[in-house]
Amino acid sequence: MLQSSDKVKVSSISFLEFSGSHPELLLSLFTKMGMRQVGSFGEAPATTLHCQGDIHFISNPGFGGNTEIFRSIHGRGASAIGFKVENSQQAFTQAIALGAIVAEKTDYSLPAIQGVGASLIYLVDDQLEKNLFALFNYERTNNINPATCLERIDHLTHNLNKGGVERMRTFYEKIFGFEQIKSFHIHGKKTGLYSEVVASPCRSVIIPLNETKDDQSQIAEFIREYNGEGIQHIALASNNIYQTVTELSMQGIEFQDTPDTYYELIDQRLPNHSENVEKLHKHKILVDGGEEQGGGFLLQIFTKNSIGPIFFEYIQRKGNNGFGEGNFQALFDSIELDQERRGILS
Repeated sequence: MLQSSDKVKVSSISFLEFSGSHPELLLSLFTKMGMRQVGSFGEAPATTLHCQGDIHFISNPGFGGNTEIFRSIHGRGASAIGFKVENSQQAFTQAIALGAIVAEKTDYSLPAIQGVGASLIYLVDDQLEKNLFALFNYERTNNINPATCLERIDHLTHNLNKGGVERMRTFYEKIFGFEQIKSFHIHGKKTGLYSEVVASPCRSVIIPLNETKDDQSQIAEFIREYNGEGIQHIALASNNIYQTVTELSMQGIEFQDTPDTYYELIDQRLPNHSENVEKLHKHKILVDGGEEQGGGFLLQIFTKNSIGPIFFEYIQRKGNNGFGEGNFQALFDSIELDQERRGILS
């Protein structure tokens, strides 16, 4: 018998669902990202599945389910996460017993609970995942596109109102047994944010939770444009980030700018990083890690806004399990610069 003290055990992310009123824009973006469209179902505009390595994105422009509710609130964005569990119905029963809210409407024959904003969390076991992918005439594979080198979802973030970090941390801890693994404050010249990182016990699902400190920060801007809280960015793991950036740039993906001065200070900040600084500078790739952050290094880069205010991160880990904490300030400063250019900050 299930005990109320048991948490729902999550082993991985099965899929991410996106929705928008112009699905052709999502299809174009996913193609530029090197995602392979493997199938579709439903009347036009069809729901489509796009894959790369262990990454599965669904574009769902449908009506009558949660995606219609989602679009009425947020317009476009990440409308659902599929959490992989051992037994979907058992996990759903336990989640409700632990206080999760049952999804008002769903788009698939999968149990679901309410997630951040108007998004859902689907609870997917092996059989239900097979049933879902069968709608697209697709069987799971881990084929990696050698041109883009993308393997899996590394992490994804939530942007939240003031007080939202504690609320969502409590949600993930209470329902799924997630653990807080990091916390930090970021201060720009004019704005700031607070972040906590929560992760599943097996560390396969990692979610940084961000909340604004003021009404002008990039978090506040996201919430205004998105009309509420939601998934802000999705980080995809690469096995060769230089190749990833080269290929995606050729396909038309635009990346956030990084101040030139950032690269002048790399050797001083990370004396043993072993990367070619000129090559990093050329590709606008950030590097972080070192002994103060548990050893090893990581490389990362962020796109410009890609789906409304949502953007993507590409990350290659070289023995470091952090999130580029040392780079957050540089990223924050570069986004503030973009806000200033667009007249958001004066």
